[in-house]
Amino acid sequence: MFNKDRWNEIIEVLSSNWVRTLLTAFGVFWGIFILILLLAAGKGLENGIKQGFGDAATNTMFMWTRTITKSYDGMAKGRRYSYRLSDVSDIRENVPNLRFISPRNQLGGFRGANNVIRGLNVGAYNVYGDYPEIIKQEPMDISSGRFINYADINGKRKVAVIGEAVKTGLYEKGENPIGTYIKIQGVNFMVIGTYKKKNTGGDGEESQSQIFVPFTAFSQAFNRGDKVGWMAITANDGTPITAIKNQIFDIVKKNHKIHPDDRRAVGHFDLYEEFSRVESLFTALKVIAYFVGTLVLISGIIGVSNIMLIVVKERTKEIGIRRALGASPNTIRGQILTESVFLTIISGMAGIVFGAVCIYGINYAIDASGPIDMFANPSVNLGVITTALTILILSGLFAGFIPAQNAIRLKPVDALRNE
Repeated sequence: MFNKDRWNEIIEVLSSNWVRTLLTAFGVFWGIFILILLLAAGKGLENGIKQGFGDAATNTMFMWTRTITKSYDGMAKGRRYSYRLSDVSDIRENVPNLRFISPRNQLGGFRGANNVIRGLNVGAYNVYGDYPEIIKQEPMDISSGRFINYADINGKRKVAVIGEAVKTGLYEKGENPIGTYIKIQGVNFMVIGTYKKKNTGGDGEESQSQIFVPFTAFSQAFNRGDKVGWMAITANDGTPITAIKNQIFDIVKKNHKIHPDDRRAVGHFDLYEEFSRVESLFTALKVIAYFVGTLVLISGIIGVSNIMLIVVKERTKEIGIRRALGASPNTIRGQILTESVFLTIISGMAGIVFGAVCIYGINYAIDASGPIDMFANPSVNLGVITTALTILILSGLFAGFIPAQNAIRLKPVDALRNE
């Protein structure tokens, strides 16, 4: 129940020596401010790094061939091999919990020899022979037209989806590429769509300088037969690709007579494993932020406890009079704890507000100056604020507990004798 006299007394006690009160409150203010700032900085770093993953299916592994390093079953080491469409079928049939398996072929290269012609314009671009599922594994925005589909795959249609950078390099400004033809290593392909990659981590220009054509048309046009250059394999949600990738490797090794212990023959990049490492890193950073912020906060709480001990000492005679007039120990204890919690919460909330203003300023500066590599949108969520408030309340109770216990242990007669 609100007691106006009690709160007037609390304010009077804390303002009687305002310099001392401000210096004490600064410790709590600084502890909460540092905690908020560390958590926001960690979140900004986390957001920036995760932007590099974009909306990519993180439960994905990319797999390619490498030189065989162990002789096996009469086959010499040092030989090269190629994946086949039969490998794709075997993996799909024998490995459970796979969501997508996309065989891929590739030619050309960004900044390599010119391999694409459109009229008088030429350029060097990565050209991929793909299946429609690749757009779910490497998400992209279709800015015009459409992506390849299974009608294109089954009909071996010579159609292409080009990146915005390809459009800029081969077409005049404002020209619509849909329905026009480009020549890829002497073979005509009709443009059916343009895209812009969502994931621009790394070399953003290169990610927009790619051309996607149906896998079957690619194989036919460039004499690849049933060869597969590499694969993008995505597992179902709830089943980490890391947990089943060895089953995939075993199938490939069996099909190509590779020693079971040859770890270098199958090249791969486990996106799930990398993403999990990032998650673990930021969990550790969050723990460190809480640890450092809490240590700074504890120093402030010790200051509050000390100041409350001094306040109790200064009010010894007042406490004796209250006890003599019938005030219960719980009343005295409640008064001291209320003062401690009030001082802690007010200073802590000031730290939270100041931290929020600083975070807003940082975000404003980032928006004004443009994106910063590996750092984006530093922020703290409502859960952090709730945790901070809980810490403040508990800290205030802790800071006032010992002074309150000292106050109620005073005998009224001894307190009245105190000068």
